[in-house]
Amino acid sequence: MEILYNPWPWYISGPMIAFIMFLLIMVGKNFGMSANLRTMCTLCGAGNNADFFKFDWKSQRWNLIVVVGAIIGGFIASNYLTNNDTVIINPDSMENLKSLGFESAGSAYLPTELFGNGVIMDVKVLLILAIGGLLVGFGARYAGGCTSGHAISGLSDLQLPSLIAVVGFFIGGLVMIHILFPIIF
Repeated sequence: MEILYNPWPWYISGPMIAFIMFLLIMVGKNFGMSANLRTMCTLCGAGNNADFFKFDWKSQRWNLIVVVGAIIGGFIASNYLTNNDTVIINPDSMENLKSLGFESAGSAYLPTELFGNGVIMDVKVLLILAIGGLLVGFGARYAGGCTSGHAISGLSDLQLPSLIAVVGFFIGGLVMIHILFPIIF
């Protein structure tokens, strides 16, 4: 017997996220995933080489639990609550992606052209992933947080810098997908 699982509708998941953010604000905490990278680097001794990593990492232990929960939740959702590995996307988007060389569009969760086993030998893909990772890391540090920190925590805390950062994230995403992506692929 196959059980079909659908994503939670916005009117369930949205208020749950808002409730968690309300609890975090009430106890004086800010949510953000990129802050955990700093904490993990500090745990590994990076504070011996850079002042940025010299801080009280123990105050961020609660946020490391969020990372562990995200990993466990992703594993459970992927292995026990999903009936297939495909993402339902607009047919026009699938056609656009296929015209750019992404034949796995609509048939795989992640594009195999970028994340398949064979890409380790493709220098172009490795460069794109490495440069993209550096830009995301730089952007998160320069903006004072990542997309989840600004868009969820910062906006719910009514912070103007988070609003500016989120607008910048969207503009950057639009420029990437409509201008740079077709040039690269």
